[in-house]
Amino acid sequence: MAQPLMPHATASWLVDNTSLSFPQIAEFCGLHVLEVQAIADDTAATKLTGRDPVRAHELTQDEIDKGQADPNYVLKMIKGPEQVRRTKGPRYTPVSKRQDKPDGIAWIIRNHPEISDGAIGNLIGTTRTTIAAIRDRSHWNIANITPKDPVTLGLTSQRELDAAVTKAAKAAGTEAQPTDTRLEGDRDALIAQLHAEREQSARDAQSALHGDDPAAQARALFDDPFRR
Repeated sequence: MAQPLMPHATASWLVDNTSLSFPQIAEFCGLHVLEVQAIADDTAATKLTGRDPVRAHELTQDEIDKGQADPNYVLKMIKGPEQVRRTKGPRYTPVSKRQDKPDGIAWIIRNHPEISDGAIGNLIGTTRTTIAAIRDRSHWNIANITPKDPVTLGLTSQRELDAAVTKAAKAAGTEAQPTDTRLEGDRDALIAQLHAEREQSARDAQSALHGDDPAAQARALFDDPFRR
């Protein structure tokens, strides 16, 4: 179900300006009923400025009236907030992390040289000029650049990095890591040998049980008591 753009502020406005029940407000705003109770009691961690969902075109007055008349009525939102979509172009990186970009670029160049400069630029949000400078060690701050995992630095996600590595390996025609099959023949031979030994033991026990040697019969019964 769609929720208001600012659920806590919207809940604060509904508490102050309507007679809707706490469960109705909680359902509409996607909050726990205790959060709404805390807003109503002014015990929330921060004092909120109410946000009018009617003026925000998220709720109509008719919906509010229906909810006030029926405590079991579930409010319906007019529309959900516009989803933020990734646009084409360089990835935005917070200012606090921009100084870490050269370290992340150096790590990718060292550990995944098959990834193209364009793919690195999309992952880290940098330019080909910067990547080339780090690659040929002509970057102005190259002495202080230390390769660090860009995922750990928060410059990209592990899923995006893995996807870039897989795509680059496929483009380069690099095969997946081969499976070690050197011991498969030995394993099959060992299994066959164990089966043969087991069958031979069963035949020996069967022969001893039907023979005339009491000592052999006793050994057979001791070795395989379920044959009594």
